Amino acid sequence: MTHPVFGSLFANRIVVITGAGRGIGRETLLAFHAAGANVIAHLGRNPDYAEGLPESVETFTSDFTKPAGQQAFIDFVASRTPKVDVLINNAGTMFGRFPADTLTDEQYQDIVELNQNAVMRITRGLLPQLKIAGKAAIINTVSISASTGGSPGSSIYSATKAFVSTYSRGLARELAPDCIRVNAVSPGVIDTDFHERYSSLEKLEATRQQIPLQRLGTSADCAPAFLFFAAEELSGYITGQVLEINGGQR
Repeated sequence: MTHPVFGSLFANRIVVITGAGRGIGRETLLAFHAAGANVIAHLGRNPDYAEGLPESVETFTSDFTKPAGQQAFIDFVASRTPKVDVLINNAGTMFGRFPADTLTDEQYQDIVELNQNAVMRITRGLLPQLKIAGKAAIINTVSISASTGGSPGSSIYSATKAFVSTYSRGLARELAPDCIRVNAVSPGVIDTDFHERYSSLEKLEATRQQIPLQRLGTSADCAPAFLFFAAEELSGYITGQVLEINGGQR
């Protein structure tokens, strides 16, 4: 099987992706696999997310709200491969909508640990393998809320995504001498279970009406952007960029 657009472009390349159990992460995992990649995937905390995945995909479950869970995945990748061609830091969520006056320290720490600290630690931990690969790529998932601030109750989530956006641009400059490109994909409102958990149907419909393309995005709309940024043949002179996938939403 080959990808309908990218063919077997990623044959013999090692792609590591976090947060690949569902939604955008899972769609991206499957797209890389179809394009020939050897995929190592962190699925989150639920081993059931491995059901239905191709047998050749190596999967791992751990809790990224804990530094030990992040390190366990780093160690797992190191035990499977001496090099990493592509790293996709996709793990992240809101955990809920928390008003600023009732946000607890624990809620704050969980959001920051998963969305912000895990990106830094996974990147730091896998840099040796990325440097070995030569012409490697890091793609981080951010969010439209990184630039808009998000809606009520999501300020900390939005702030962590803004951190990752700036971190990506800074890393791009720092890692360029090592031939490692760093970019980010910024989804708008994507029709996944993320919004089933954190947004009402009324809110989603009101948002849809404000999107120029008049529809919510899908995971399939987002996945090609990760493959584009990962492919030296397609984006070899692109680094430090944030690509908005949002139907024209502002």
